[in-house]
Amino acid sequence: MSHQEKSGEKQLPEGSERLAVIRHSVSHVMAQAVTTLFPGTKVAIGPSIENGFYYDFDLPRPITAEDLPAIEAEMKRIIDSKQDFTRLSVNREEAKRRFAGEPFKLELIDELPEGEEISVYENSAGGTAVWADLCRGPHLANTREIHSGAFKLMNIAGAYWRGDEKRPMLTRIYGTAWESPKDLKAHLAFLEEVEKRDHRRLGKDLDLYSIHEEAGAGLIYWHPNGGRIRVAIEDFWRKEHYRNGYEILYTPHIGKSWLWETSGHLGFYKSNMYSPMEIDKQDYIIKPMNCPFHIMIYKNKGRSYRDLPLRWAELGTVYRYERSGVLHGLLRVRGFTQDDAHIFCTPDQMEGEIREVLRFSLNIWKIFGFKDIKAYLATKPAESVGEQSRWDAALESLRKAVEAEGMAYEIDEGGGAFYGPKIDLKIKDALGREWQMTTIQFDFNEPERFDMTFVDADGQHKRPYMVHRALLGSLERFFGVLIEHYGGAFPVWIAPEQIAVIPVSESFNDYARKTAAELRSRDLRVSVEDDDGRLNAKIRNCQNRKIPYMLVVGEREANEGTVSIRLRDGRQLGEGASMKTADFADYAVEKVSSRSLEP
Repeated sequence: MSHQEKSGEKQLPEGSERLAVIRHSVSHVMAQAVTTLFPGTKVAIGPSIENGFYYDFDLPRPITAEDLPAIEAEMKRIIDSKQDFTRLSVNREEAKRRFAGEPFKLELIDELPEGEEISVYENSAGGTAVWADLCRGPHLANTREIHSGAFKLMNIAGAYWRGDEKRPMLTRIYGTAWESPKDLKAHLAFLEEVEKRDHRRLGKDLDLYSIHEEAGAGLIYWHPNGGRIRVAIEDFWRKEHYRNGYEILYTPHIGKSWLWETSGHLGFYKSNMYSPMEIDKQDYIIKPMNCPFHIMIYKNKGRSYRDLPLRWAELGTVYRYERSGVLHGLLRVRGFTQDDAHIFCTPDQMEGEIREVLRFSLNIWKIFGFKDIKAYLATKPAESVGEQSRWDAALESLRKAVEAEGMAYEIDEGGGAFYGPKIDLKIKDALGREWQMTTIQFDFNEPERFDMTFVDADGQHKRPYMVHRALLGSLERFFGVLIEHYGGAFPVWIAPEQIAVIPVSESFNDYARKTAAELRSRDLRVSVEDDDGRLNAKIRNCQNRKIPYMLVVGEREANEGTVSIRLRDGRQLGEGASMKTADFADYAVEKVSSRSLEP
């Protein structure tokens, strides 16, 4: 038995919810088109996602991007036929009958709890059903509500059924859909800009880093240009930490497995840790996080309340297992350097320390040019340790710190670490994309497990509170975000090449080298373009390398001790586009020392 109702009879929601309904409806149209063009196709799942939709298929033959135009054409034919989306409520037996021969649908039906409503959406033309799928909906009422010029199929990928590498590999077709062709055009323009800024592309073009699968997946090789940027970031990072009362630690890369057994990570995080190695008949683990080592330093001697708070930071390289399918350039790797810190404090100091960490984090992000920042308060997850009262008190301290900074925030229900609640800071880049970066995590688990104590003013041994803090997250991921935010055109203070001196001809190579030496003596990063190429080609090459300042020197400059200054965007700098070399050096040094975001 089944109960039928026309979809979309209620008014559709506005904004993002309406777009989700449109995209879900277009995904069904795509699935109908695919099964029409490729008889024998088995259909898996097809949800709407951010900015689009996808569907997974088990196809009778492999398809490529060359097949997408034909699928789009069939989709437009279906839309033009003005098919209704009709919702049916069916029992389990009816559902299995309808999807006999569809193994993925039958598996989903078998997993539904007894008594749960099973809904099917049919596409029908002239009252005759032409295609159907197991689906919760909702959908539009009719395909005429889809603008045939407002969708596009984007790409094809492989995807394991249910994300399980042991299950069948399916073909996933991604698409995007919008309310109007104008919206689609704007989105495609956005994607074009995203592609231009892709850190993997720019990383190669600007010779910043590489990944060598044959030597190990998910591991980053920093090239000289990338190394220059990393040094600038690290030097700044260290200086700011010392200014803010931190001390810097260095700890080993491996440790005995009991460290992570004691911390609880082997119980909660084992799938992301590498297998133990045997050394001297003892199990050692390559470190996935730094905190147990910092605790070892804390326990090296007795601590008094007078010693607290202790703020300890480390640029510690850690290793975590990620499936090969999720590795993504600099953004998802297996080895990375965490800009880690741990704060050990008394309970009375906790709220002030959290607020200070938050202030410090916001200041750092603004210096790097990120001003649109939002906080998320992550609460207790299903699997966790510690009494509820301590979770509540810790979460309240985090909330007060965020509110004291006047920040907008949302609650991330169940998003905390197993050992305590946390604040996540998400930044928006130049394209308006949100990235989760800074994490400030409260921990009352490890001080207990490692029996950490301090002697309080009353002479009693008490537990310190512990705060984990990763400010940039990891240098690798931060570098990827930074590349895309600036499109590779970094602020002068972190640019790998800050200045290029370009002689107009071979005759002025000596003056160019002398100018470069003078600038290098001021700790500026300078190259000399003294090859035998043409001037315009040299300038174009430096622009492609996104060098902030190009100093063109010829007869007039050599005679007057000046440089003609061209910015990477083509503008000229200085009165008459010329400046004394010493004056330019002062100008550039001030831009670097002030960490200016503008040339």
